[in-house]
Amino acid sequence: MTQEQGPAVTRHGGQPGQRVVAGRYAVQSELGRGGMGVVWLAEDRRIGRQVAIKELHLPDGVPHAERKVFEERVLREARTAGRLNDPAVVTVYDVVQEAGATYIVMELIQAPTLSDVVKERGPLPQDQVAVLADQLLSALEAAHQAGIVHRDVKPSNIMLARNGRVKLTDFGIAQSLDDPRLTSSGMLIGSPTYMAPERIRGEEAQGSSDLWALGAVLFFAVEGYSPFERATTAATMHAILAEVPYLTRAQGALASIITGLMNGTPQGRLTGQQVRGLLGHVRNGPPSGPVATHSGPAPTQTHHIPPAPQGTAHLAQGGRIKRKTALVIAGVLAVVGLVAGIFLRQAFIPAENVVPAYTYGPGGDLTEFELAEGYCSNNSLQKNAGFPSSGGDCDEPHKIEVFGVFTPLNISYNLAYDGDRLRGATEGFCTWLFNTKRVDPTKHAGGTLAYAVVYPSKETWEDKDNSSRFDTFCVVYDPSGASIERTVLNKYSK
Repeated sequence: MTQEQGPAVTRHGGQPGQRVVAGRYAVQSELGRGGMGVVWLAEDRRIGRQVAIKELHLPDGVPHAERKVFEERVLREARTAGRLNDPAVVTVYDVVQEAGATYIVMELIQAPTLSDVVKERGPLPQDQVAVLADQLLSALEAAHQAGIVHRDVKPSNIMLARNGRVKLTDFGIAQSLDDPRLTSSGMLIGSPTYMAPERIRGEEAQGSSDLWALGAVLFFAVEGYSPFERATTAATMHAILAEVPYLTRAQGALASIITGLMNGTPQGRLTGQQVRGLLGHVRNGPPSGPVATHSGPAPTQTHHIPPAPQGTAHLAQGGRIKRKTALVIAGVLAVVGLVAGIFLRQAFIPAENVVPAYTYGPGGDLTEFELAEGYCSNNSLQKNAGFPSSGGDCDEPHKIEVFGVFTPLNISYNLAYDGDRLRGATEGFCTWLFNTKRVDPTKHAGGTLAYAVVYPSKETWEDKDNSSRFDTFCVVYDPSGASIERTVLNKYSK
């Protein structure tokens, strides 16, 4: 490493020849380097704490005007990122321009990246991926609310800290949404492997682009390999634009989250709110490791990832499995899921009881049903009613409350619609969930609660542009028609 590659050599009260940035940050050693720069371990002498300093480098050959635009963007965006307040965001302390170089001074997190953990130990269990998704979504929501698009969400920018927290770093190449003049004419910023298809098509990065990258990251975490990484950049970009990755380890709600986030059309992509609703369903499954809710304290063992189970490595060999094999697996899983649902229905629902059922969407009983789990509505369940995503406050009087979401397939599947079996599978799941501690009837002053099932109409099921076309719902209500005064759902247990 030459002196010109590192911070300037100064002697502001330090040892002779020691590198000091801005007369304050004494550089100690190199932590790592990548395509956009070098990261140094340093000591902030003014406060007496260790920090990480990222020295930014653009590739050789970038025109001077382009370089100035990029530097302006970095300075503005890093300063904005420094105002973000979320536990899953690596804090930016300072931004410095000195001797023709740009430095971002950040919180020091000495922890392995998600990329390192998966490569060393193998895929993560589904519930741990749900914890990861929850914290990353929190970080991205905080950024997007501040008008920031990260633009480089990838496994190597995600750190798994010892206290169980997930940390998203490298906001240095993010772009502020409210400043259209800070654009890059021809310079592609970000990692192509985790770049949303609209960006490859030349469109500007938006918050939905980060959500697409989040889906690809979750695929990597649960499957153990990148869904689109190929031998060349051109092949990688072609895969993002033209290929559909197949999940082999993720099932149910988690599979729906991943495929819904990686929808090639931004308008059809899952929103953060929809992801939150589905994440609750992932946590309802049997735990295979520590599970945390969005608002509760983080688990302390999230970074302890067990090795991949025996017999799964061959599925990921070569980066992807063949389409024919994936379709066979998908068909088997779908049949198993439907059979299990019908069995649950027969096991839990007495023959004399009839569970009300409604279809939703075009040609259905309900015009729409977009409420996520834990959301409420003042509309009663009746034909031609509609339930948009903007539900009411569950701590205020309401008519219905969604206590479960069941997704028998993900959008990669193309199975024929069978309304009777789909209704049976949904009834089985809702019956099981209703008889757990998920619903607490004592919270309702009326004392009587019942439940109904809502599942897609044939037209909704066959609408391939709808990323939520397979979603089914469990809805609790008072059969007398009275309002439910407050939420009747118990919080998720850890």
